[in-house]
Amino acid sequence: MEKKVMYFEKPGKDNTEACLQVVRNAIKDSKYKYIVIASTEGDTGLLFSEALKDSGINIVVVTHSAGFKGANTLEMPSEIRKKIESTGAKVYTGTMITHNIETAFATKFNGLYPTLIVAQSLRRYGEGPKVCCEIVMMAADAGLIPEGEEVLAVAGTAKGADSVLVIRSAASKRFLELRVLEILAKPRG
Repeated sequence: MEKKVMYFEKPGKDNTEACLQVVRNAIKDSKYKYIVIASTEGDTGLLFSEALKDSGINIVVVTHSAGFKGANTLEMPSEIRKKIESTGAKVYTGTMITHNIETAFATKFNGLYPTLIVAQSLRRYGEGPKVCCEIVMMAADAGLIPEGEEVLAVAGTAKGADSVLVIRSAASKRFLELRVLEILAKPRG
């Protein structure tokens, strides 16, 4: 099998449109049923959900957990969430797999804990690929995508999208069954 991979010179939101095109091509060339997109404030989720709303693919947009930036806060404004949902996409806000209670312990006690090791290990491929793995598990944990499916995952570094992966989905309880099958796009640096 031979496939094309898009590498970006730099990470970040300037790669978002190119990632959208990579996803469009992947959907056109394959039989993907599910896409999971990371979107903190909703811009990336809205762009992808509007662009793909008639594709027949199940779209899940995953946000940061409530309180991620501070107590009693949600980073995605409710009007953006409603716009995304109006395209038929689902929006999920829940606990981030590698940024949970262990982060509180690590901050308080200066220790290193398993999920933080997993996060740092995944970051060797870049922030976007790490987040792709996390959001697929989060969506599976929420029952928004089934386990064992080939899922397109889109994420980025800071804002926008710079990574597109094909991942065989697994819930976080079965993290060791999660498989990165293909990297379709990612930053080199």
